[in-house]
Amino acid sequence: MPDFSFENELQKQGKNLICGVDEAGRGPLAGPVVVACVMFRSYDEQMAAKLFGLNDSKKLSENKRAKLFEVIISMAYVGICALPPKIIDKKNILQATLYAMEKAALSLNPSPEHILIDGRDIPKNISIPASAIIKGDSKSLSIAAASIIAKQVRDSMCPIMDKDFSLNYDFAKHKGYGTKIHLEALKKHGASIHHRFSYAPVAKAKKNT
Repeated sequence: MPDFSFENELQKQGKNLICGVDEAGRGPLAGPVVVACVMFRSYDEQMAAKLFGLNDSKKLSENKRAKLFEVIISMAYVGICALPPKIIDKKNILQATLYAMEKAALSLNPSPEHILIDGRDIPKNISIPASAIIKGDSKSLSIAAASIIAKQVRDSMCPIMDKDFSLNYDFAKHKGYGTKIHLEALKKHGASIHHRFSYAPVAKAKKNT
């Protein structure tokens, strides 16, 4: 289970404003990529107890994520950046995600003194010291909290995407991932404005429209 070990080590170095960063939506064929930054007001046992059950968003039920979302929002500074498919297609998904990480972190007030990022990559242009942590969402409570916020925000966008069309893409069900239902809808209807045309299944569907 994630804890505040990374945050506590940074506190020993005199850094008290530490944010965790994670994303949701790198893999889907449609919809935005969403990055969230979460910075708690303290990193002690009392705060950890209030976050009991917090883990990588992929390991939690939808109901549990929703409850933790409310807890996190009430206890932390939160920054969010969502980038649409057009920017993903222009930059590629990795560069778009790194760009969103930078924007989300810089939106926090007060500004963090250190950033903990899930994964291997750190935005090149970010001026704040940062550490990349592989599988960080299962190690750091700050990163795990960011994964919850990013996942909940992105999932909430998918039903809205469905309302844009009389065609049935079922974004609310599959969240833009390349499920059988989604691929069949792409084959039948072609791609929509919410699709990422730089992704192979969408590029193929575009030729069929």
